[in-house]
Amino acid sequence: MASGARTVRYSEAFKLQVVSELESGKLSSISEANRTYGIAGTMTVRRWLWKYGKNHLLPRIIRVEKPNERDRLKELKKENDRLKRTLADTHMKAVLYEAWFEVACEEFGVADIERFKKKLEKRR
Repeated sequence: MASGARTVRYSEAFKLQVVSELESGKLSSISEANRTYGIAGTMTVRRWLWKYGKNHLLPRIIRVEKPNERDRLKELKKENDRLKRTLADTHMKAVLYEAWFEVACEEFGVADIERFKKKLEKRR
């Protein structure tokens, strides 16, 4: 914990009041409860809702998909994985070719490898 930071302990009565105000609609959201009562933690009120069995007050994200969207998402994930593997393989080949090139330059007595690379690029 950072120096100067304090741990705040809330009474059961206070927790129940905040939960009750959320349930009755007096507080419209968890973020409003945090602002109204100066509750700093982003998960604090959520934990109280879970604790007191008021999960129905927790915000939920509902995703509605057409049937083919889920299949398309799976296809895209597979393709993404394949592309990542291909990129990793290509990177490894480039590293190996670079090392091979340096060894070949040493074997043939090329002192300035970078200059030799430039010379080869011009020939292309």
